[in-house]
Amino acid sequence: MPSMLWALLAGNFAIGTGVMVASATLNEVSAFFQVPVPVAGYLISVAALVVCLGAPTLAAAVAPFDRRKLLAAAMVWYGLLHAACALATDFHVLLALRVLAVIPAAVFTPQAAACAGYLMPAEQRGRAITFVFVGWSLASVLGMPLNAWLSGMLGWQGAYGLVAVLSLASAAWVWQAMPHDVRPPRFSLASWGTALRMPALMLCVAVTLLCAAGQFVVFAYFAPIFRNSLGASVHELSALFMFFGAFGLLGNVLMSRYIDRLGAPRGVMITIGAIALSMLAWPLASTLVLAAVVLVPWALGCFSANSAQQARLVSLAPALAGGSVALNTSAMYAGQAIGTAVGGWMISHQAMQSLHLAGLVLLVAAMAVSAWAARVASRGAAQAPAATGVVANRSA
Repeated sequence: MPSMLWALLAGNFAIGTGVMVASATLNEVSAFFQVPVPVAGYLISVAALVVCLGAPTLAAAVAPFDRRKLLAAAMVWYGLLHAACALATDFHVLLALRVLAVIPAAVFTPQAAACAGYLMPAEQRGRAITFVFVGWSLASVLGMPLNAWLSGMLGWQGAYGLVAVLSLASAAWVWQAMPHDVRPPRFSLASWGTALRMPALMLCVAVTLLCAAGQFVVFAYFAPIFRNSLGASVHELSALFMFFGAFGLLGNVLMSRYIDRLGAPRGVMITIGAIALSMLAWPLASTLVLAAVVLVPWALGCFSANSAQQARLVSLAPALAGGSVALNTSAMYAGQAIGTAVGGWMISHQAMQSLHLAGLVLLVAAMAVSAWAARVASRGAAQAPAATGVVANRSA
């Protein structure tokens, strides 16, 4: 892979580590500021809403900028604001800083995917996009366990400090590796109209929202779930996160290698189905070892599902990639906010043991909508040649 793609992967690693830091440090933040776990969960849901709204809004605003400068500047911002978060002494200040800190996530992730699709040949586009998203898998296998371990050893501030260091380092790498003056086609208001009128595209975005919501009903509360139900220590929790991340990385690597052979729609269905399988088997997780086994299908599908979704959107409408990927990012974070809010509400009503059932319902809905999107896209592709033929015959 070109060095540019490795730099974008590193940027996504830092972004993913920063996004996950709130989940990994939930217990410590709750104890430090003496707020309930669902209140500490606002660090996840409110930040997710900001990125949800920012991704499509900023897609048009950043269109004129050279992507080398834009992506490097986004990572500098991300690093400095996470450093400021580490210095917060009041929960409300931390919450406000967290909202500002995650704004670059609305820019970097979709623009990195758009750049990968824009700069690589069509036959390598799917692999390039999924490769860049391996950074998120690495964030799970390395970043999240490090966050959990540092939070337990040094306090939650150590985890936020780690994100700051990773972000500034990746900013330097992006600046060095990205070509000069990269400007994918500008996403205009007319392009937004075109994208929003494409049923297959919008159904794919809905799949992302449902899938993210289904996962974050449970994922956002991994730390308190495993502490309360299994008595997991800081070291055990870190090991479990690392185990989850290792299989997440494996799933994304496999998806990157085989997506062009499988086809993105089939890849999406397989990965969401794997996550749903873990939700179905959740009651079997009565020990840490069994919990790890139950998490394997989920981990394999977790990050590879979104990678396949990104490739699916770009293949449906390459010219609209800048906006469609931004919409998909928006849907992912909206789903995270919805799932976190639903999970927090259930926990506050003493229903922590039923979180997996809510997740399962949302994931089954995501699979149904994904199948619908595939049928709509197939119907549209079948009708396009026929329409061309009619025009040709009339011209003759």
